[in-house]
Amino acid sequence: MSDTPDSAVQTVRTYIEQHRAAFLDDLVEWLRIPSVSAQPDHAPDVRRSADWLAAKLKDTGFTTAEVWETDGGPAVFGEWRSADADAPTVLVYGHHDVQPAAREDGWHTEPFEPHLADGRIYARGAADDKGQVFFHTLGVRAHLAATGRTTPAVHLKLLIEGEEESGSEHFRELVEAHADRLAADAVIVSDTGMWSEDVPTVCTGMRGVADCEIELHGPDQDIHSGSFGGAVPNPATVAARLVAALHDEDEHVTIPGFYDDIAELTDEERALVAELPFDEAAWLRTATSHGTLGEAGYSTLERVWARPTAELNGIGGGYQGPGGKTIIPASAMLKLSFRLVGGQDPDRIEEAVRAWVAERVPDGIRHEIVFGAPTRPCLTPLDHPALRSVARAMSLAFDGQKVRYTREGGSGPAADLRDVLDVPVLFLGVSVPSDGWHAPNEKVEVDLLLKGVEASAHLWGELAGSLSTAVAPR
Repeated sequence: MSDTPDSAVQTVRTYIEQHRAAFLDDLVEWLRIPSVSAQPDHAPDVRRSADWLAAKLKDTGFTTAEVWETDGGPAVFGEWRSADADAPTVLVYGHHDVQPAAREDGWHTEPFEPHLADGRIYARGAADDKGQVFFHTLGVRAHLAATGRTTPAVHLKLLIEGEEESGSEHFRELVEAHADRLAADAVIVSDTGMWSEDVPTVCTGMRGVADCEIELHGPDQDIHSGSFGGAVPNPATVAARLVAALHDEDEHVTIPGFYDDIAELTDEERALVAELPFDEAAWLRTATSHGTLGEAGYSTLERVWARPTAELNGIGGGYQGPGGKTIIPASAMLKLSFRLVGGQDPDRIEEAVRAWVAERVPDGIRHEIVFGAPTRPCLTPLDHPALRSVARAMSLAFDGQKVRYTREGGSGPAADLRDVLDVPVLFLGVSVPSDGWHAPNEKVEVDLLLKGVEASAHLWGELAGSLSTAVAPR
């Protein structure tokens, strides 16, 4: 642990204020690049975004800034080694690609023409994730100004992905191919957020996800229900029965083995969740929903952060036009997704789902199940010294406020970094729920973005003190 004097805190803030305008101008320039990885027409823009960032990392002081090719969107790798040979190595992860956006989706302004108003920047990618990637460039310079160093206190690396918003299809392959150059003692993920503007928090985990589509085939064509109904199996009925059997009356998932090996919440973790100022009515308004429902024995936050789920995402089959059509349909389909928590293995979940479906499909129904590429869950131990470093850096940025811990119900590729590099993954983000990730009028609060810069400036010294240097420098 490092002691950060008040003078260093003030030096960081003064430096940031002096460079605020240039920092925001650069970010606005980057946000103008429509790096939408899910749309092939924007592939040149994704590359332009990567080239822009690599050039800016060079301007910042990174001695290495490279664009790494994948079979999808290109990634950016940056490195700035510390003059301290035995300093620990920290890898920052984020992404420079963004979600699709168009004015007709409900944007008040053009999504790729950033609009500054009321202390906010409105633009696609402002919070997710360009703003939260870019705050590290000013943060590391403020770190140098406050410490008098010419190089960071850690060997600093960045890996900024170019296809996170389209599923990170090639990310693990990229990490495996460059594992030697990405070697680190800890990973910092800046693709998360905080509880609220006035409650600083650090995320300690994200759920994984596995998803599948189930096709059920009965007769070779739609057939007359009067002539054949009640005598042959109906694939739409089978689909409905599968969905109905997925949960019991307590909303527990009924698939055998589904809960095996999960990391149960400890009493300490449940207490930390309970102390957050959670307003369920406000949360429901954000969800545009009218009531809560979930696994018995757990609070709403525990359900969305720390418990696995099985959800029906889509169902179809049979006649759906106006009026009636008395048929037994030839086929039906289901789309299911499973959010996974620490300890769960997506491969084992896939095996369990396949066995569960096979047991329930009657003779006369053929079925096919196709699973997408899974994302593994990621969890930071509460007692890890690097987590305490992140919390201290956040507290320094937020005037000594207590920093609480949260999780996120969504998923990301952080577990690939953990598994391939064999290092702990930590999260540092300053976005808030009102920023509207993936929604029209996405924005970032400028004051909070600059708090992210402050936290980044303090983080490198904190990690240099807390991470073990027993291993050889990376």
